[in-house]
Amino acid sequence: MNFTKKAVAGLATATAAVLLAAPPVHAAPSDVTTGYVVVDADSGETKAKANEHQKFRSASLVKLLIAIDYLENLDGEAIPDEDRALLEPMLRSSNDDAASVFWVRGGQQEIIERMVSKIGLTDTAPPPAEQPGVWGYTAVSAADVAKVYQYILDDAAPEVRKFMLTNLRAHTQCAGDGFDQSFGIPSAVEEPGAVKQGWSGFGEGPEPGEECEDSSDPAMTARVMASPEVQEARRIAPAEAPLTARAATDIDLKRRAMHTTGTVDDDDKIIVLLTLEPEETSWEQAAKTTTALTKLLDRTTN
Repeated sequence: MNFTKKAVAGLATATAAVLLAAPPVHAAPSDVTTGYVVVDADSGETKAKANEHQKFRSASLVKLLIAIDYLENLDGEAIPDEDRALLEPMLRSSNDDAASVFWVRGGQQEIIERMVSKIGLTDTAPPPAEQPGVWGYTAVSAADVAKVYQYILDDAAPEVRKFMLTNLRAHTQCAGDGFDQSFGIPSAVEEPGAVKQGWSGFGEGPEPGEECEDSSDPAMTARVMASPEVQEARRIAPAEAPLTARAATDIDLKRRAMHTTGTVDDDDKIIVLLTLEPEETSWEQAAKTTTALTKLLDRTTN
């Protein structure tokens, strides 16, 4: 059979598209929803993608935007010590109280509006209007989260880039709420870099006997955590909450969410994997699934 050059080119394009999308999607259990993208950080080339524009609730991934917004508003000035004692655990150990403080300070949904405009995000949106304080219900997509990492690497001011990368590279095994956040990239790749994890729907912390060995935030002083500002922010802006009857949203807030995102191989590659699991899924099972899919994404894009 003879093929024209146009037909061959078309076949090559179609084959490449299938290869880009196939491995993790077909490897994921049928009841798990995934959205992912892998990007060559140097060239900007997309090496793999599927459902990259599907919206998921951000959980703690929104802390990337909260931190960038805060740091850029400093306009090069030094970070106050008490703010540093909140920012570092927020990025390293995913501390929720710290996120609530900066979310309230920054005007809540105004943070998202500023970041959408500055970075050029197309799928990211604030939490439902009836629950503006619930920062974990910010809508994100895999494509947009990858853009955030590209912005940090290429476009952020040097002092912002340094602070973000330094702290994201210092990600801890244990989160501030006691969960083991070493799923996905930290466990799946040989050279994890700047990593931010996210999860939602698993409850307030591990069951008795399942605690992570060290869930403390070393940089978080008792004085800062006990401040009136932190206490009030916790009340106004919880990480997640029951959805009000009037709230309108196009993201799933019921199934359990587990996301792994970050750079690997000396910041040469960006991996973003967002997942939704059935409501009864255990933390251990979700972590195994997320890590296995991340391994496949990394291996098939080397």
